[in-house]
Amino acid sequence: MNHDQMNDDTGAYLSENRNWGRWGPDDERGTINLVTPERIVAAAGMARSGRKVSLSRPFPTDAGPHNPQPALQYWNRTDIHHGGGHAGDWIGVYAHGVQVTHLDALCHVWDADGIYNGRGPDVLGFRGTTFGGIEAWRDGIFTRGVMLDVPRHRGVEFVEYDEPVHGAELEEILEKRGIELQPGDAVCVYSGREKWQAANPDKPYGRWVGPSGRHEYPGLHGSCNRFLREHDVSLLVWDMLDRQPDAYQSGIPFTVHGAIHAFGLAVLDNALLEPLADACLEEGRDDFLLLAVPLFLPGGTGSPVNPIAVF
Repeated sequence: MNHDQMNDDTGAYLSENRNWGRWGPDDERGTINLVTPERIVAAAGMARSGRKVSLSRPFPTDAGPHNPQPALQYWNRTDIHHGGGHAGDWIGVYAHGVQVTHLDALCHVWDADGIYNGRGPDVLGFRGTTFGGIEAWRDGIFTRGVMLDVPRHRGVEFVEYDEPVHGAELEEILEKRGIELQPGDAVCVYSGREKWQAANPDKPYGRWVGPSGRHEYPGLHGSCNRFLREHDVSLLVWDMLDRQPDAYQSGIPFTVHGAIHAFGLAVLDNALLEPLADACLEEGRDDFLLLAVPLFLPGGTGSPVNPIAVF
């Protein structure tokens, strides 16, 4: 199948298929409402072998071309009486960007019509947000996770810029693997980011300026929004992000990230999915219990997380 053609209806789809008001006009949880108590209990049954896999990239403290917004971590050691002592850390981090594994809150992005549920961006101020903050998910996200391994499906090492991941391809993976998504499931879309980076050491992911004069990097095409919306996905976990500069060329602020303001979709950026893809092969299954718990940050636009898959 040729997935090269750009769909020019990404903006229209986001506008016409919003979840605004679906769970009430004041809802701040978005698609996490789909993770009902019944779905949580069912997801707990996914843990059978007890194998655990972290989906977090290492805390990015080393500044450089691949990490223009490094996290800060300082240590101290204090010796006290009777030969004892204690040690501590001071941590500071930009909870977005292309290096930190993090959850985006529903206030994180917006278009001309506003953030999720029709609020204006004026809910955001110097002290954070008064609507759609990350604290709405402070009880954690516990649901069935499903691996969609794009390189495995294609028979390649990683997704290239000229062949982004389309929604139709995700449907093909479901069919080929015999996977049935349920409302409230999380999908982990693996694109081979670490292998792409190793093969392209001079192209920092998210910062490479291509022939167009704009940042260019591989990832998911806007047609994936239809897949996410029509399957009632609760959480998108991905290693590569929206392919850029698709949004600029489409005349909209965001393509796949637009699912945040349009659908209230929970999005977990910069996951380390290669170990999970390997574990799925070794375990002989494509689904698992997924846990993602943000920090309790009142008014926060996002939070670092260490997601855990349990087989």
